[in-house]
Amino acid sequence: MGGSVDRALVESAQHGDEDAFAALMSLNGDRLMAIAYRILRDVSQAEDAVQETIVAAWKDLPGLRDPDAFPGWLYRVLVHACYAQARHTRRWNAGVRVLTSEPSDPSNELTSVDDRDQLDRAFRRLPPEQRAIVVLHHYLGWGQAEVAATLGIPLGTVKSRLHYATAALRAAVEADSRTTSAATSEERLA
Repeated sequence: MGGSVDRALVESAQHGDEDAFAALMSLNGDRLMAIAYRILRDVSQAEDAVQETIVAAWKDLPGLRDPDAFPGWLYRVLVHACYAQARHTRRWNAGVRVLTSEPSDPSNELTSVDDRDQLDRAFRRLPPEQRAIVVLHHYLGWGQAEVAATLGIPLGTVKSRLHYATAALRAAVEADSRTTSAATSEERLA
């Protein structure tokens, strides 16, 4: 799931060792931020979700029964923090990106940027529950059963959310492409 975990470090943190907990967060912080950003698509919201995760993890870690389950447990806490953050801040976000002014191969890079932009706009339209499944399955490369176990939801729910997310992404990209094609045709006629 998230690589090996130092059982002794987790056990020490469970017993209130702040240095052990800080080490665990240091080992997992970058991955937590990457996952939160991919789910929320906003750096500030992702930082807030990671902060909530750290606070919740410190508070709830003593109740973790199996220290070896720490990575999956931590990701579950993170995903739930992302859900809460998304509910808390339902606002539109432009997501401006800085692009180089002189691409090396203009036709290839501009098409690639356009494709990424279309996919990003489509991904932002998905509910956070579907985004989380897509991120865990495609970004982390987890199998559907592993996603279900980590999130504590039925396998059928994971399959359903992944199916609907994929269909929604495909439909949004196709609709965006049709809109772009229609606009280009109108420009030619004018």
